[in-house]
Amino acid sequence: MKTRPLAVTLIGWLFVVAGAVGTVYHATEIDLNRPFDDDAAWVIAVRLLAIAGGVFLLRGRSFARWLLVVWMGFHVVLGALHSVQQGVVHGLLLAGIAFLLFRPEASRFFRGE
Repeated sequence: MKTRPLAVTLIGWLFVVAGAVGTVYHATEIDLNRPFDDDAAWVIAVRLLAIAGGVFLLRGRSFARWLLVVWMGFHVVLGALHSVQQGVVHGLLLAGIAFLLFRPEASRFFRGE
């Protein structure tokens, strides 16, 4: 059994928890009679991707690293559309997450060495 680096574990659980909390929070916004009239259903779909990415990251699937980096990149753009401060904060999170997920120690874990 390969040993998962602590950073991968923390990032995986961060995305699982953030996705779950966001899903529960935004689920109250859906009108079940017309679920796609607003953005709530799409927001929930994006949150479910965060959960899936976190779970697959914890399971050692390399594609999950890319999924979560793209997910964070999407949030950098969304944050920047709201305010410069949100864009910067999300950009810093993206940089930190990408750095930790693509370090040699993490790469060895995802290769199965």
